[in-house]
Amino acid sequence: ELVLDYTPFYGEMGGQVGDQGVLVSEDETISIIDTKRENNQSVHIVKELPKNLEADFMACVDTEKRDASAANHTATHLLDYALKQVLGEHAEQKGSYVSPDTLRFDVSHFQKITDEELRQVEKLVNEMIRKDYPMDEHRDTPMEEAKEMGAVALFGEKYGKEVRVVTIGDYSVELCGGTHVGNTSEIGLFKIVKEEGIGSGTRRILAVTGKEAFEAYREQEDALKAVAATLKAPQLKEVPHKVEGLQEQL
Repeated sequence: ELVLDYTPFYGEMGGQVGDQGVLVSEDETISIIDTKRENNQSVHIVKELPKNLEADFMACVDTEKRDASAANHTATHLLDYALKQVLGEHAEQKGSYVSPDTLRFDVSHFQKITDEELRQVEKLVNEMIRKDYPMDEHRDTPMEEAKEMGAVALFGEKYGKEVRVVTIGDYSVELCGGTHVGNTSEIGLFKIVKEEGIGSGTRRILAVTGKEAFEAYREQEDALKAVAATLKAPQLKEVPHKVEGLQEQL
C-alpha cells in the first residue's frame, strides 16, 4: 500500500471502484492495481513497493477506465431520476456499484418491475443523454444548504458538515463524491440488461453504457439473426410469427 503527498487517483467509495494506472519515476514504473479510501486518504494498492521510496513519481491514471466509470456513475444518477418518474417517489436508492464495465442500482419497490416499465425507464435515460445536459458540482457546501437545493441524503451513509452536491440539468440533485462526465451526451448509450429481486421490497437493476451497451445490442441482434436463419425468416420481425407456427406444428 502506498500513500502519496497528493494524487489524482480516485479511491473507492460510495459504490464506485478505485482508479488503476501507474506511478513513474526516473528508474522504474509501478503498476497501481486498485485504489482504496481510508482515513480520508487515497491508498494505492501495488503488487510490489518501489525500490526507492524517496523518489519523485508521476502519477498516471488509466483514463479509459476512469472515463468509463464516470459514464456509468452519471448514468446511475439519471437512472435514479427515471425510476422515480416511472415507478413513483417511493423508489429510493438502496445501494449502487459502479465500475468501468457495468453499473448496478438497488431500488426500493415491492414488486417486479415490468418489461414495459423498464422500457420507459431506459427510454427516459437515453432521452436525457441525447439532450446533452451539463453536470455541475457545488463543493464544500454546508449540509443544510445542500438540503435546501433538494439533495437527499442516503440512509446509512455518513456525511460531514460540508458536502459535494452534483446536479445534472434541472433533474438530478444528489450528494456525491464520485467522478462524472462533463455532460450527459458523453455517456453515449444506456441499456438495462437485467432486473431481479434481492430481498423483500428491493429490486436490482444491472445496466451498461457506451461501448458496452453497443456490444450488448450487437449480441442480441446476432442471436436473433441466427434464429431467423434457422427458421428461414427473411426479416427479423417475422421471427415471432415463425416461432408461433412452429409451436402449432409441434
